[in-house]
Amino acid sequence: MMKIGSTTTQAILFDLDGTLIDSAPDLGAAADKMRTDRGLEPYPLERYRPMAGAGARGMLGIAFGITPDVPEFDALREEFYVAYERRMLLNTLVFEGVVPLIEAIRERGLRWGVVTNKSARFTDPLTGAMPLFASAGAIVSGDTTPFAKPHPEPLHEAARRLGVAPEACIYVGDDERDIIAGRAAGMGTVAATYGYMGSQADAVLWKADASISSPLELLKLLNSA
Repeated sequence: MMKIGSTTTQAILFDLDGTLIDSAPDLGAAADKMRTDRGLEPYPLERYRPMAGAGARGMLGIAFGITPDVPEFDALREEFYVAYERRMLLNTLVFEGVVPLIEAIRERGLRWGVVTNKSARFTDPLTGAMPLFASAGAIVSGDTTPFAKPHPEPLHEAARRLGVAPEACIYVGDDERDIIAGRAAGMGTVAATYGYMGSQADAVLWKADASISSPLELLKLLNSA
């Protein structure tokens, strides 16, 4: 395993939803509006939150109990996308501790960026509207390259944009796909167990190099160098 906090670390990359920002309120509300538009009873946010990291697939699975292999999935997914687009900045917030974490990373002279499976259709307006991301050196969406996580190519693309070798990067994410992608890219990996999947999955099984239960715990790992 790679030592997190190594003096060779030059950049920190992060997943977006469930790692840097809590978008579950807007994702869940978009899916739930589809339910109530059809005369179905509303669900509480807590029902949607654990699957927020899975995007449309997760939200539609909760709202209607469907999977991507059903014929109507594509139409429902586009309806969800439109509903989410209309409200994606209403209740989405940066997780507590993320702003001082990024400030501390920058003070150390480290570069940082985002690698998400969210499509640029949503990533670009979302990150463009949130001050946190003004200092990001790379923002790579799920459709920036021909591949999405767990393929390593989006992480390699972020490293190229930062001008940093993959092995000099750490990738932080709240889903097993993030850790698989980070390992495949040759990066150090950190599991963010405060994210959406933390309560649903055993992050130990992901075999990340380290795990954190709050954003600022990452600084402790970096201080261990």
